[in-house]
Amino acid sequence: MRLATVALAAVAVLASAGAAAAQSPQQRDRDRQERGQDGEEERERPQRFAPLRVRPNAGPCPFVKILYDAARYVELEGGRASTSAVGYTGEIEGVTAGCSYRDDEPITVQTNILFNLGRGPQAPDDRRTYRYWIAVTERNEAVLAKEYFDLPVDFEGQRTASIEEGQTIVIPRAEATTSGANFEILIGFDVTPEMAEFNRTGSRFRINAGAQAATAPTEQ
Repeated sequence: MRLATVALAAVAVLASAGAAAAQSPQQRDRDRQERGQDGEEERERPQRFAPLRVRPNAGPCPFVKILYDAARYVELEGGRASTSAVGYTGEIEGVTAGCSYRDDEPITVQTNILFNLGRGPQAPDDRRTYRYWIAVTERNEAVLAKEYFDLPVDFEGQRTASIEEGQTIVIPRAEATTSGANFEILIGFDVTPEMAEFNRTGSRFRINAGAQAATAPTEQ
């Protein structure tokens, strides 16, 4: 795309030069005056395109994923899989991420995480502090670092709430040739083994479970 744009611009300049050579001196004077006015108008127009990034990243960004077993948070009183037993619920709805690193700099990853949260009939009040974690791993291998974060929520009398949370992750690199593709970033709720098993089976409740008529868990 860039090469094609440059080539087309060069053709346009050559065509303009050829047309000017064929004009009379009087015509050229009039054209210069008109071009001067047009140039002032062009300078007043805002740029249509943002400037290109001068220094690209040294390589691709790390993979950012939501861990399936910890993507949902469901409290069930007495372990009963029933809407009448649901307390607080949550789901990591999605995540967006971007990174930057050059030369021998560490990889800096900016993430934005969307949480959809709910409270069922067993939730005692409007306030709840959820907990989630972000882990950095070698791709498909060992965990290099893991950090936990608190997510305080005030439902303000409602059954559901949505919150966006931004976090910055910095990954040191052993050397300048180390690529971001060597790493994965995993995100999940801090869940109990029972919650993880519930998620693993594909069972789920909607985040507003218990607000309407009770229904059985649906398969994903």
